[in-house]
Amino acid sequence: MIIGSHVSFKNDGLLGSAKEAISYGENTFMFYTGAPQNTIRKNIDKNTTTKAHELMVNNNIDINNVICHAPYIINLANKAKLEAWQFSISFLKQELKRCEELGIKYIVLHPGSAVSHSKKEAINNTIEALNEVINQNTNVMILLETMAGKGTEIGQTISELKEIIDHIIYQKKIGVCLDTCHLNDSGVDINEFDNYLTEFDKEIGLPKICCVHINDSLNPIGSHKDRHANIGYGTIGFDNLLKVIYHDKLKDVPKILETPYIEEYPPYKFEIESILKKEFNSRLKEDVQNYYKNL
Repeated sequence: MIIGSHVSFKNDGLLGSAKEAISYGENTFMFYTGAPQNTIRKNIDKNTTTKAHELMVNNNIDINNVICHAPYIINLANKAKLEAWQFSISFLKQELKRCEELGIKYIVLHPGSAVSHSKKEAINNTIEALNEVINQNTNVMILLETMAGKGTEIGQTISELKEIIDHIIYQKKIGVCLDTCHLNDSGVDINEFDNYLTEFDKEIGLPKICCVHINDSLNPIGSHKDRHANIGYGTIGFDNLLKVIYHDKLKDVPKILETPYIEEYPPYKFEIESILKKEFNSRLKEDVQNYYKNL
């Protein structure tokens, strides 16, 4: 089981991220290289990055399973303001460079929102942008995240992802990140997850799935809302999420929790314990509060 959660990059960069992940009992993790809502970035510190790599080796975390997430402000689908679209391209290139400096192999990217464009135009804009970003020297694979279909988001369906992927010049450098909350909210029945994987394999190919975000959902199927819930506390349910987490066809794919904090406390240590035991924790809130208040 390759499982972890979203962790902070603020304190000591990758070293702080690794320490946080280890404290939750994780063997992988995901992070932003800076705030997802802005462009403020600190230079990558080589010394702390080296220490992070050493710490991960000593704690059974394979750097090849660690995931970066691109900031939300990148929107490759909207070309209405050419300067803003070109900035998104430039900023994504910078994020890829930062990943290379950190030794990270994967970065998750939201395919973008059409805004004033048609969906077809938005998809073409994303294809054009990605082909400008990805070249023969790119060492980081971009993983397009499955989206809930909120607003004018693209990447809601397998066919939309396929349309983008099929037109990327360097095919080996593009993949997919599944998100269980987004799938549910887009209209996919997680109870019938086998059917989804069969269709995905036929249209895109299962080897393209390189990461899975594990989240329950606060909303009913097909709601197009994108509101995450803690594991087993949403409409998808604990048993259905276990089907995804333990699916044999995804056994070597990193699973990343992005579930909500309970008050100001991260729930990941207890959610991962619950997943590994395959037992729903009906006292998650109490366990998290008691643990962190007594530290």
